Amino acid sequence: MRRGNWIGGWRSPRPPRIPRAVVEPVLLTAGHAARKGFLLDRTWLDPHHPCHVQSMTLAIAQAAIAGAAGDVPVGAVVVDCSGHILAQTHNQKQRLGDPTAHAEVLALGAAGRSRGNWHLNDCALYVTLEPCPMCTGALVQARIGLVVFGAADPKTGAIATVGTLAAGPWSNHRPPAIAHVLAEQCQRQLTDWFSQRRRDRAQPPSAPGPVPPEPQPTSPTQ
Repeated sequence: MRRGNWIGGWRSPRPPRIPRAVVEPVLLTAGHAARKGFLLDRTWLDPHHPCHVQSMTLAIAQAAIAGAAGDVPVGAVVVDCSGHILAQTHNQKQRLGDPTAHAEVLALGAAGRSRGNWHLNDCALYVTLEPCPMCTGALVQARIGLVVFGAADPKTGAIATVGTLAAGPWSNHRPPAIAHVLAEQCQRQLTDWFSQRRRDRAQPPSAPGPVPPEPQPTSPTQ
């Protein structure tokens, strides 16, 4: 029996197998790059394009800001076809109390506002962690030209690891995707943050200090 997920009578394609030992950048899918609406130069599909490392380094710096503020360290950067940065931001789900405030969603919104146009088919989005289903849907809605991520997400990765959401029949846009750009740094950043969080939770609360005695009332001067 063929494996796959049934969704409304449609069997989703099996996600491409990515060996755990592989950490070199790899082009997962060319998506709709052959279509006329693909406005990025095809050299951007090279997993070793110099812009990929530069932009992912900025995303990692943004992720560090999120981690320091108490959010899961995920950062995102949007770059246009000329290499200009349109947006760089980070996960702010806890800080804003907003379940949709993932780094990708915030970066797409900021990029669209910066140019007054939500169409980002001539742009690339870089994110330190593989997008979840919500963020993958946002990438499709933005008509993003290219998705580049660092660490794969074995729980909710919707680009390739758990599912291929953008490849479904409901998707009118299938962006090319590159994985594992600076994957080790991205994964280490997440692992270190969660390890520190577990250590902090395991520490017993500090004992309260002695309560200072209440000052005795003094008699009024006669």
